[in-house]
Amino acid sequence: MGKPTGFIEYLRELPLDRTAQARIQDWNEFHLHLPAAKLQEQGARCMDCGIPFCHTGTLISGMASGCPINNLIPEGIDLDFRGLWREALERLHKTNNFPEFTGRVCPAPCEGSCVLGISAPPVTIKNIEVSIIDKGWEEGWVVAEAPAVRTGKKVAVVGSGPAGLSAAAQLNRAGHSVTVFERADRVGGLLMYGIPNMKLDKAIVQRRVDLLAREGVTFLTNTEVGRNYPAEKLRSDFDAVVLCTGATKPRDLPIEGRPLKGVHFAMEFLHANTKSLLDQAPAGSPINAQGRDVVVIGGGDTGTDCVGTSMRHGCNSLVQLEILPRPAMERAADNPWPEWPKVYKLDYGQEEAAAKFGADPRVYLTTATKFEGDEQGHVKAVHTVEVRWTKNEKGQFIPQPVPGTEKVHPAQLVLLAMGFLGPEQPLLEQLGVERDPRSNAKADHGRYTTSVKGVFAAGDARRGQSLVVWAFNEGRGAARECDRYLMGRTNLP
Repeated sequence: MGKPTGFIEYLRELPLDRTAQARIQDWNEFHLHLPAAKLQEQGARCMDCGIPFCHTGTLISGMASGCPINNLIPEGIDLDFRGLWREALERLHKTNNFPEFTGRVCPAPCEGSCVLGISAPPVTIKNIEVSIIDKGWEEGWVVAEAPAVRTGKKVAVVGSGPAGLSAAAQLNRAGHSVTVFERADRVGGLLMYGIPNMKLDKAIVQRRVDLLAREGVTFLTNTEVGRNYPAEKLRSDFDAVVLCTGATKPRDLPIEGRPLKGVHFAMEFLHANTKSLLDQAPAGSPINAQGRDVVVIGGGDTGTDCVGTSMRHGCNSLVQLEILPRPAMERAADNPWPEWPKVYKLDYGQEEAAAKFGADPRVYLTTATKFEGDEQGHVKAVHTVEVRWTKNEKGQFIPQPVPGTEKVHPAQLVLLAMGFLGPEQPLLEQLGVERDPRSNAKADHGRYTTSVKGVFAAGDARRGQSLVVWAFNEGRGAARECDRYLMGRTNLP
């Protein structure tokens, strides 16, 4: 590496975010950039570790360790350190079709497995990545590259989320004619409507979609295969199909009062909010937290996004219920490096709530037991109880209510952010695709072939709810195997 002693000389440093009080006044991205000289210092911290776990992309204890798309991280960081930005961008694009997305929304498992992280704060890999790609766009280095030769083969990609876009990009690069079907009114899936604007500006998503269109990818919006576009037409009109519909069936909470007005799934809330912003709707989002007491049920990124969105609406108060215990401040003995570090952190939404209301809004080891309504059938309160985790007769940990810990939280808006149970089933049923025990499309990782010849599955539709970066991994992998199926061989990575 360029500076063997850099990890000793420089401390980890990230760019400042806009203050919590300032950023909840708008929907703009809140992360800022470091100047180039500071980025080079951060690049110098990459320590020539010999065995760079950061780009291994493996699963340890069910969690990602290292980069799932195997970004060539030490090489890219060395190029950053040397000021060779364009070469660094080329290195990024070898493995990652969309570094401007991962550099913003990926939780950075690469940093969790950074060797320097054993004894010191890890290298700022994610920040360096997004800085490289943003400079590439600013300098005009990112340009449309249409394939020189077309194969004559036609491929349908169903779903324009992370897996669908990466599959489409790779299949188009191989020379196939790719049509992407999207049921929403805009392309991008989770990237467009599932992740709020302050984390991922929609102009950045649209910029990349426009580039793919210039490269030859066809996008059909407002087109739901199996509803207003016959599923059998996919099989007759295309040589192959790649299913990237995501895991969009939300986990419900069937307790007393669930049918009350004002109780919504998180994605209903987030989708409606982003659509109102993009449509410049004068009335704002139809599901609005302004002036309301909000209870978010569930942690994770989706819960955090509900918190951040509610803060920008101007909620009256906010409580976030988490059924699991509060994580430790440092790695526990049973969570060693290079596993993903399960440690406490104050994410952007909770930081904003704490700045306004004085404390982290999360309440741990707590579950909702009842939604209470008013005379008009609208939710007005959430009843909760604390829980302790104990083993049942099968040795499984289950939550048990703790008597005497019942509470009632005022709430005129309740958001259910408890994860997803798998893909919606109608399309899979119409195509005759076999499902696994968790209702996902059954297809082996690495092959992505379903039980139906010529039909492939990738991303959350195949693996269940997961990270955006795993969706990119699977979209690229499915494209490779689809190309092999069509051509008998493949040159796709």
